[in-house]
Amino acid sequence: MTSMSRARVARRIAAGAAYGGGGVGLVGAAAVGLVLTELRLARRHVGNGSSGRVPTAEGVYGHGYDIPGEPPLHLTMLGDSTAAGQGVHRAGQTPGALLASGLAAVAERPVELRNVALPGARSDDLDRQVTLVLSSAFPVPDVCVIMIGANDVTHRMPPTRSVRHLSAAVRRLRTAGAEVVVGTCPDLGTIEPVQQPLRWLARRASRQLAAAQTIGAVEQGGRTVSLGDLLGPEFEANPRELFGPDNYHPSAEGYATAAMAILPTVCAALGLWPADEERPDASRREGFLPVARAAAEAASEAGTEVTAAMPAGPRGPWALLKRRRRRRVPEAEPARPSA
Repeated sequence: MTSMSRARVARRIAAGAAYGGGGVGLVGAAAVGLVLTELRLARRHVGNGSSGRVPTAEGVYGHGYDIPGEPPLHLTMLGDSTAAGQGVHRAGQTPGALLASGLAAVAERPVELRNVALPGARSDDLDRQVTLVLSSAFPVPDVCVIMIGANDVTHRMPPTRSVRHLSAAVRRLRTAGAEVVVGTCPDLGTIEPVQQPLRWLARRASRQLAAAQTIGAVEQGGRTVSLGDLLGPEFEANPRELFGPDNYHPSAEGYATAAMAILPTVCAALGLWPADEERPDASRREGFLPVARAAAEAASEAGTEVTAAMPAGPRGPWALLKRRRRRRVPEAEPARPSA
């Protein structure tokens, strides 16, 4: 599928989400039986995953940057098992801990991490998660990171419904004053043990959803980072962990790779990235595009950021597409319990 075709499909899905439609499918109805048959075979080959334990990573990171009277930055993770950090053994290996440590190093300020993500969650759980975030005694987060989408694909949630829930979550968080960064649906077609034609269908469905998620999130004032096939080598190396209770367990290396891709966008959202890197670099194929076109291009290249740029023109809203230089994330230190 060409970039323009992906843009058209993503725009239709996002429009259906915005206006209440539900008829746009990720794959044709005739393929559903074939997908389910292949999925059962894939599960048999891949196995049943590992334990459902998720390391507790909440607390304050960057103790050495304490300044009397200055509160820490607040980072909250929402989404599914990838946001929760399922599949690793130490708290410091989770994406939340890695992002909190990296953000503390860039901001030279402590960062308090909270995580309300739920392994196995689909996008329809985001309403509950956002309510937890906004109704708690904690301050409104400075920035929220949402990682969601893989379970929507594997459970065949209609993409319009998926994007509707994500858009509503981004809108509520932005209205409350939080910056929002969405790590879009990873490319499930990178899984080696899964045979054709399911691999092709999974890749197509994942990329279509990721592009539509980008449109929905950006139109509500969020930023997105495409995870795409960033985690593909980790799925390939750890196939037995893929179809576990939450369908999806990257390794410690996979989470570190994702955190390196997301950290620059988190910092940019908070105004912490160098100003000279905020201008689009034509040599890196960065620039302003209609949001649907930017979303389609981002879905095809992992680590690409999309953020709102200009109001609607003849071809709809415009966005800035950036391929930020990834920043190595420092190893997470043990968290200090929240006060």
